[in-house]
Parts: sequence; C-alpha cells; structure tokens
Amino acid sequence: MDIHSESPIARVKVVGRKALVLNPDEGDKLLKQFYGKPLSVSKPRIDQRYREPLVLSLYEALYLCRRGLVEVELEGKVVDCKTLSDYCGKISHNFAIKYRVYEYLRDKNYVVRGGMKYGADFAVYTLGPGFEHAPYVVVVVPRDQKIRPADIVALGRVSHSVRKHTVLAIVDRDTGDIHYIVFKWVKL
Repeated sequence: MDIHSESPIARVKVVGRKALVLNPDEGDKLLKQFYGKPLSVSKPRIDQRYREPLVLSLYEALYLCRRGLVEVELEGKVVDCKTLSDYCGKISHNFAIKYRVYEYLRDKNYVVRGGMKYGADFAVYTLGPGFEHAPYVVVVVPRDQKIRPADIVALGRVSHSVRKHTVLAIVDRDTGDIHYIVFKWVKL
C-alpha cells in the first residue's frame, strides 16, 4: 500500500504534545507505514488491526501534514501546517531543529521513534519496530550549542549499554544543514 495519496488519509486531533487518529481505519493505514502506536499497546504489530486510537508524535503529525496526508485539528479548528509548526515550537524545546533531523531521516526511509528511554531524541530503525531492534539512537543539538566531554562520554555509555550506535546530529539553525557524527564502541 502506498501512503502517498491525493487527499488526506486521516484526521488527527492535537492534544498537548501528541496527536490522535480516532478513526481506527485511518489509524491502521498509518500504522502499517510505521507511524504512531495504538493507545495502550506497548509493542504493536503492523500485521494486526487495532481499534484503539493511534497516537502520533508531533514530529509525525507535522511530517504527515506537510505531505498532505493528514488533516490537523487543533483547539477545535482545522489548521494548516504552519499553524501546527508554530504550536509545536511553542511547547517543545528546539522543536524546529529536531524536526529537521526527523524529516531528513524519514525522507531517507528510516523509521523514527522517540528515543527518550535511551537518553536520546530519537531511536532509528532501518526495517522497523518488530523486525529489528533500533540500531541507532540520535541526539540532536544546535550547532551553536557547546558540548562538554562528559556529555559525549554519557552518550557513549548509554549506547554501549543498549547496544546501539549513537549518532550526534548537529544542526545549523540558519541553513538547516545537518552534520552527523556516529559513535561506536570498540575493544582495544
């Protein structure tokens, strides 16, 4: 099934820091493309149908909005993608630079999920959850932010303990350019 279509395939309702797809059929179409998770289902499978609402991150909602795949409702009104982006920027620290990395990775066909449980911004899959463990965790920082050596050691320790490569995504706020540094632990 190709997710790209002429008209929106789902309506999402933004609630705080999440977006909900209340229609199960619409949610199922998005879940099969590795967007969102059914409410209260910790490890969903894309080969199953769920009746629960699909919960999207704001990154997913904006990405799908910008591709014309969802219609967004915010505070009881249908809004455009710019309004959604402005809202996200107000409630989430460094949303614009993190979204830039999310968008880049999704455009490269990676599956991108929240990485909070790994101490990162994103967990990144090449095949998708349920088919592999995320091989990468990504931490996003603006280019003008200083990084202490202790921060880099902490990143390495987390990725080593969960057996993932840590990727530092450094984003230039002015140009949107992203530079990636991958950390890999080796035994000497």
